[in-house]
Amino acid sequence: MDVDLSQFSLAGRVALVTGASRGLGLAMATGLADAGATVVLNGRVAQTLERQAADLCEGGRKAETAAFDATDEEAAAAAVEAILARHGRLDIFIGNAGLVRRAPLEERNMADWDEIVATNLRANFVLARLAAAPMKRAGWGRIIFTTSLTGILGRATIHAYVASKAGLAGLARSLAAELGEFGITCNTISPGYFATELNTAMLADRAFVDKVNARVPLRRWGKPAEVGGVAVFLASAAGSYVNGQQIAVDGGYSTTM
Repeated sequence: MDVDLSQFSLAGRVALVTGASRGLGLAMATGLADAGATVVLNGRVAQTLERQAADLCEGGRKAETAAFDATDEEAAAAAVEAILARHGRLDIFIGNAGLVRRAPLEERNMADWDEIVATNLRANFVLARLAAAPMKRAGWGRIIFTTSLTGILGRATIHAYVASKAGLAGLARSLAAELGEFGITCNTISPGYFATELNTAMLADRAFVDKVNARVPLRRWGKPAEVGGVAVFLASAAGSYVNGQQIAVDGGYSTTM
């Protein structure tokens, strides 16, 4: 039986992607734009977003920007309202903005904990709630959160990050259970080790790179575009019956001992 590739088309869809100025967020936004969606890139630095959006548009894609701090509820609400005023719809929300800080348990302070949880978990709840309203009216929507391999397996010294990412997977399941009847799916992507700007220090540590490669069955780190394809699948009609799932994109890291 032939595969209907039109199921992967996002033509006419409008997507908001947070943390999209670089790395995996930009890769997912690029994937959605390649599939035909109009992508709204979010981050804190307007100049960086505008440069990325211009690069996408030069390639014939449709991209806009919405510079705001994802933890600012008023700014988030205003951004969603602006998207609806401009396009009359918001079909896809990818909550990718995140924060991580490393410190031993005895050195961890609660201000750090609160900031990380606010960024990684609370902000995604706020934006998902805002996005869900127009999706419910339309009877169609996709909510996708970027969690982490560490939310599945855990790692020392990043306690708030691990807890927030594990909590985000739970939030996705709760939203999937509640919003499914309105034609809205909610899933998470859990990336493993990817060659991005944020991982520059780790990539410079040859011993650590070799350690990861020895554990990953594919024997390499991921390429950002390899997350983009998963995002397109989950956002499109092709993934319409996938709901409440935590999809590890880790080269098999989490499947080996």
